[in-house]
Amino acid sequence: MPDVIEQWFNDCYRQIIGSPLSSWIETLPVQLAHWRQQGQHGELAKWCRLLAKLPHVQPSVISLTDKVQVGVETDLTEYQRKQLEGLLKQFAPWRKGPFWLYGIHIDTEWRSDWKWDRVLPHISDLKNRQVLDVGCGSGYHMWRMLAHDPAGVFGIDPSQLFLIQFQAIKHFHPDPRIHFLPLGIEHMPQSNEFDTVFSMGVLYHRKDPMLFLQQLKNQLRKGGELVLETLVVDGDERTVLMAGERYAQMRNVWFLPSVAALTVWLGRLGFINIHVADISVTTIDEQRTTSWMTSQSLQDFLDPNDPTLTIEGYPAPQRAVIVATKK
Repeated sequence: MPDVIEQWFNDCYRQIIGSPLSSWIETLPVQLAHWRQQGQHGELAKWCRLLAKLPHVQPSVISLTDKVQVGVETDLTEYQRKQLEGLLKQFAPWRKGPFWLYGIHIDTEWRSDWKWDRVLPHISDLKNRQVLDVGCGSGYHMWRMLAHDPAGVFGIDPSQLFLIQFQAIKHFHPDPRIHFLPLGIEHMPQSNEFDTVFSMGVLYHRKDPMLFLQQLKNQLRKGGELVLETLVVDGDERTVLMAGERYAQMRNVWFLPSVAALTVWLGRLGFINIHVADISVTTIDEQRTTSWMTSQSLQDFLDPNDPTLTIEGYPAPQRAVIVATKK
């Protein structure tokens, strides 16, 4: 394993030791050692070599409040900027963003900033909180969380390409409070220590949604806040759609509950103060093909004659944000 990855993990350990999350250090190094031995993607070493070629330059501007921007175009020479853009293209497809790096607009498939704008007004202030983002993707939302001065932001996602994309951004803004770990929620100990747990766009990928929600709860302290965003369908508390082999061309979609059903699920698991922050239909402006993600996207997954349906005939993607408190 490249030494740089060891350094990423060691930086994370230093952040954890002495914090309310210190018990995590009992299991995390063993899990990551196993990952080093068993779980590495065939392209990982190449991606790390490409990361090492990123220019070392001090950004004149860092903005995380309204967008994720590091540097401006004039911070780099024209040669450096072209080199940087070429390197970043090697980490495609870029799905979650967008990012602005030294005048380069990484126009991702998803306008994740729109989702964050829908979520932010409804959550507790993140200042001085320990935050976990489950299924964090490239880490876009983690950077937006960092703007609110948390004690720490930890993202977990098994995708190693997402790990590399995150580290490409962190190369230019190496804040010691933010870390990405290539783990799934099933690898997390029952910490009961995080102040806020985000899970955005994961629940419907789980064969056992109740187990997943319990795993999220296991990460929260008493009184901690869960921010859950997921696909939903219209209906009452008994309405749950189980997709067939594919939903919007995705193979790994299982259960799409109604908001009412999801509220019941959370209540049964012991969450309180459950409230719906937002319900919105995903549009082809929010999820689309770009030069940074050139394969098919939402427009290709909808019925060409009726955009209210997926190509398989299911209700088109509609997403809800629900915020709840651990009792």
